[in-house]
Amino acid sequence: MTTEKKQEIINRLFAEQCSCIICNNHEIRLFHERGVKDIYRLLKEEPDFLNGSFIADKVIGKAAAALMILGGVKEVFAGVISRPALSLFQSHGIEPEYKIETEYIINRTRTGWCPLESRCKNLETPEDCLAEIDDFMNTMKNI
Repeated sequence: MTTEKKQEIINRLFAEQCSCIICNNHEIRLFHERGVKDIYRLLKEEPDFLNGSFIADKVIGKAAAALMILGGVKEVFAGVISRPALSLFQSHGIEPEYKIETEYIINRTRTGWCPLESRCKNLETPEDCLAEIDDFMNTMKNI
């Protein structure tokens, strides 16, 4: 993907108030769910759309990074990225572009760690993270 095309998608991410935009084979989709819901659903239901894609996402923590890696994402831009997410990407040969690097992703009430960032903090592999994400998503469905 050209630098110009990536920049156009990044600009849309912020202009259109999306949570993330994914581009694959000239198909561009805009997403608005909070957290990792959209990427999780794509990984489970449409993994081919993630494979080889470019993702521009406002906030990427370790859980989102794990899902993207498992989905075969090729290129990543983050408005904000946590150090654990950055490290996980780099250990899998992905060098994300980002605006702000932070120690961790904070929760919605701004009182501590994002629940998934906390759950995945000490896990080594994207597969280990996915098991925690599956558990978290199943718990949230039942609330």
